[in-house]
This record gives sequence, structure tokens and C-alpha cells, in this order.
Amino acid sequence: MSAPTVETPLTKLVGIRHPIVQTGMGWVAGPRLVSAVANAGALGILGSATMTPDQLRSAVREVKSRTQAPFGVNLRADTGDADERIRILVDEGVQVASFALAPSRDLIARLKDAGVVVIPSIGARRHAEKVASWGADAVVVQGGEGGGHTGEVATTVLLPQVVDAVDIPVVAAGGFCDGRGLVAALAYGAAGVAMGTRFLLTSDSTVPDPVKARYLAASVQDVTVTRKVDGLPHRMLRSELVHSLERSGRTAALLQAVRHAAAFRKLSGLGWARMVRDGLALKHGKELTWSQVLLAANTPMMLKASMVDGRTDLGVMASGQVVGLIDDLPSCAELIERIMAEASGVLERLPLFR
Repeated sequence: MSAPTVETPLTKLVGIRHPIVQTGMGWVAGPRLVSAVANAGALGILGSATMTPDQLRSAVREVKSRTQAPFGVNLRADTGDADERIRILVDEGVQVASFALAPSRDLIARLKDAGVVVIPSIGARRHAEKVASWGADAVVVQGGEGGGHTGEVATTVLLPQVVDAVDIPVVAAGGFCDGRGLVAALAYGAAGVAMGTRFLLTSDSTVPDPVKARYLAASVQDVTVTRKVDGLPHRMLRSELVHSLERSGRTAALLQAVRHAAAFRKLSGLGWARMVRDGLALKHGKELTWSQVLLAANTPMMLKASMVDGRTDLGVMASGQVVGLIDDLPSCAELIERIMAEASGVLERLPLFR
């Protein structure tokens, strides 16, 4: 039995059956997960920030070999090789480009001219208004409940602000994992929901099983926000590593930052000059120390330790608060079908105003 479908401005914009987006998580959102989401009728997004350009092209081609459905790629607009990565998207016919940091007006125009749908992620009303005025096709609005880098305003407050401020499709992120949440987001005026932690905890996710077990065992209280990883608010699971980072002094933090920078340089093939340029771009407009800049530029190494190597003692585990509501590992197809069936049931049970 196929899942019920709901047509929204998001589904029409990107050509998907269900108004659900899997976010572009570094080390997690690879070809297997993205293609499974796409084949289930939702929008899967490759996390390219942890890939070299060659790896990105290879990953895009692998997704294309696994599915004929639309999918996207998440990009960092502030990196030195952003132009090269955009060329890859255009050359390979990728349908959607998403951004964790707002792309420039020129970047949006270039992508749109090439027929690519542009969907930045934002955490404030003014940012949504800015990218909408620059031509963005839609926005993902992440409230403070969301995992990874996050803000302080709850989704239930931020979402209606943005819906009222822009006339492009708004996708709600932060605190969603089921059909009830989808119905709630639609009631607020969103065109769909975006989920990261929920898709990380599926059988199609390549995250090691012992790491998934740590997530499944977590309660809502086991999720914290710290600035000690990279100087920015970062929501993740509590762990001994996080505790040690929060206790560490400036010298220890700088030494750790240098070690991670060296490891990322070796993995990515980037030169020190390029890494410094990217760090300067990240530091611009923010009150960050140089140790925080190094960690911010190389946080991928701390995520890789957990998400790829299974070393939760050496890595961080980005997580939304919604992890405390998740207790199983369905396939993406099972999850999406369940969400849509739940949403349909919720709508049927809602009392109507007379």
C-alpha cells in the first residue's frame, strides 16, 4: 500500500511526492542515504562539505545510478572552491542546491540561470527576507531544537515569523520526526519539514551501529548546546569529550585545533593557505579566537571520528533534541510511508471548526 501524498509548494517546486527533506549532514548524507530518501519520494540532499570536489562528483554520479528521482547537494558558500563545486552541480544536472550559510546574490543568480533550485537554510527572519529578495526559491527554517549549528529561537516561534515575512516556500526544521510534526508545520504555513537526526537513525544510514545505539539511548536531557567545539552554538549529544572540551583552557583548545587542522589538511588535500582563507571567511563578522577558527574549519574531523570511525570518545555527535523521541531504525521508505500515514490519520482525527 502506497503512502498518502500531500501536494505543497515544495513538492511542486522540486518534483517530489512527499513534503519531506533529508538534510545534508556531513559524513552522514552520502549516496546510500540520499538515494534511499529520493526513491521513497522525499528530497535527499548530499552533504558535500566533507567531500573533495572529485568525491562530490563521484557521489553525485553514484546517486544518479541509484535513483531517477530529484535530489540535492548541500554546499558551503564561503569556501574557496565554491565555484568548482557549483560547476559540478550544473554539469551533472543536480536539481537542488542547499546552503548552510546564505549564498551571495550572484551565486543564487548563477544557479538559477542554470536551472538549479536554490534553498538556503536560515535561522532568523531577516536572513530569510534577504535571500528571498536575492531570488532564493525556498528556505529551510531551523529552530533552536535542531542539531548541529543552531540558534536560540524555537521553531514554533521562528517558523510563523518567516512564513509571514516571505512569499516563497518555507520548510520547517528543528524538532520534527513524525506525521504529527508534519501536520503541525503545515498548519503553521510551512510547505514541508526537513529532518536530520531522524534520517541519521535509519537502516539506510551508514553511521556505525554502536553510534546509532548511543543516539537511541539518549533522552531529551542528553542533548546540549556548547560553543566549545568551534565557538558557535552547536547542539550535540552530551559525552565525555564534550565535557572535556568545556573544561579545557585556551592552550589545550589551540593544540587540539592545530591537530585537527593538520588531520583535515591531509584528508582533504587542501593547502594551509587555502585553509587559512576559509578560516578568515568564517571568522568575518564573528567574535572567534584563532583556535575557534581552526576548530570551526575542521569540525568535520570531530564529526568523522564518530559518524565514520565509530569513535564516540574522540568525536562529537551532532543531534537535535528530537532524538529523545526516537527509538527505532526503520528504512527510509518505511519511515516516510509511516510519517505520511500518521499525518493522514492526524488530519482525519482533528476536530473541525463549525
